[in-house]
Amino acid sequence: MKCITLTVDAIIPYKRKIVLIKRGNDPFKGYYALPGGIVEYGERVEDAVLREVEEETGLKGKIHKLVGVYSDPSRDPRGHFVSVCFIVLPIGGELKAGSDAKDVELFDLPSLPKLAFDHEKMIKDAEEELYGILSKM
Repeated sequence: MKCITLTVDAIIPYKRKIVLIKRGNDPFKGYYALPGGIVEYGERVEDAVLREVEEETGLKGKIHKLVGVYSDPSRDPRGHFVSVCFIVLPIGGELKAGSDAKDVELFDLPSLPKLAFDHEKMIKDAEEELYGILSKM
């Protein structure tokens, strides 16, 4: 029996830019991506996204808004991964790469690099909300 893997992704507005990690592992090794990862058994997606944000970026965060659920079976070459994407606002910590992130960088919303998975779609879906947040920073 094949199973679906549940993941989370975070769009983090920070210093009038968006936080992206450079992936250190396949798939998409060397590509930029949103911070995120696999939800652990018994973990709420809300807790998982905040854990992944801290592990991969060094930032502590709070959930601002649910962006959406991304369930296209072809979105990840490893299998059927379903991701719950949130906008997460930083509330502390220090921006630094951690765990499977090779690097962490800030990018202007209109000039993002080519992204892994379907992360470009996630950001596009949150764009209106993001511009509102970034304009107040």
